[in-house]
Amino acid sequence: MTDISRREALGMGAAALAAGTAASGTVLAEKGPSLSALAKAKGLRFGTAIAAYQLDDPKYLDLVRRECGALVAENEHKMYVIEREKGAYNFAPADALVAFAKTNDLMMRGHTLVWHHPNWLPQWVNETQFASAADAEAVLGGYIGKVAGRYDPFLYSWDVVNETIDPATGGLRETSFSRAMGPEVIDFCFHQAREHAPDAKLAYNDYMSWEDGHELHRTGVLKLLEDLLSRGAPIDALGIQSHSNDDMPTEFTPAKQKAWREFCDEVTAMGLDIYMTEFDVNDTEMGPDIETRDREMASFTKDYLDIMFSYPETKELLVWGLVDKYSWLQNFKPRTDDVEKRPTPFDSNYQPKPMRDAIGEALKAAPGRTLG
Repeated sequence: MTDISRREALGMGAAALAAGTAASGTVLAEKGPSLSALAKAKGLRFGTAIAAYQLDDPKYLDLVRRECGALVAENEHKMYVIEREKGAYNFAPADALVAFAKTNDLMMRGHTLVWHHPNWLPQWVNETQFASAADAEAVLGGYIGKVAGRYDPFLYSWDVVNETIDPATGGLRETSFSRAMGPEVIDFCFHQAREHAPDAKLAYNDYMSWEDGHELHRTGVLKLLEDLLSRGAPIDALGIQSHSNDDMPTEFTPAKQKAWREFCDEVTAMGLDIYMTEFDVNDTEMGPDIETRDREMASFTKDYLDIMFSYPETKELLVWGLVDKYSWLQNFKPRTDDVEKRPTPFDSNYQPKPMRDAIGEALKAAPGRTLG
């Protein structure tokens, strides 16, 4: 798995897929409380990623209003959208999402101030050879201040840095910023975020998971968190994306659950909260039968969430999209049989699936906590 392939899909083809998929049927009226209400009753938040083009889909917005208490922009708060060209700021898409959240009394978190990966920084950043650490700090600090300050105090949390750990080495990725500033570039980002968004919860966000092949990645994330805390960086939480992309849901065995708990134990022992920031389930390798897929994915969802909600430090669950047709996974690791993937809680006709029920049952079973 390459980072390019898994992340290029975030911004590719979703609008075209949505335009080409007729939303037949209407949203099934749910009996009982929304997922947001179930979460709130346990001191948790439930929400979804949302994209600016989805603001033109009234059915989707109705579903968001019904089920969610919080939103996160899928791409619109990323540097390659906001400042693709040096000095040319494009806040319109992000502003539109923030306006929607405010109008509908929804909370919103920010993703991400710095995606510290050369594949996902603007080309002008990658091509800049900073003469000194001070020059790099001026550019990076100016950008963080402009973005974080623009949305303060409305955004309750920020993914300050995203995916800076190289899963192949467990070390920090190199960028033009780190070449000038060294590894302390990550600390600098957190201090700048705290200065310009003083009340926001600040998180490091990454996609390390319970799956095979993520062991070195998990170790690298733990070391980064330890280093940040030891140097006094103002970090409050770890964002665990919670994509399931490499192993089939049926492979979430007791041994893997034990190893995953040990990772989460180390995170919480540092005094950090946990945010599940991008939950979905990839069914690329599963059979085509819808009933079987839905059942196995729902079973995994319940098992995974039961573990995560058992930690009082877990504060929220954000799914990476509510309906299948809008999911980035339609374009990432596509199925060879051309069967539509079903990675989210609602199908492409906006109807609830067993995954939605599994999320609801996990929320009902979750211990109560104080929302942070």
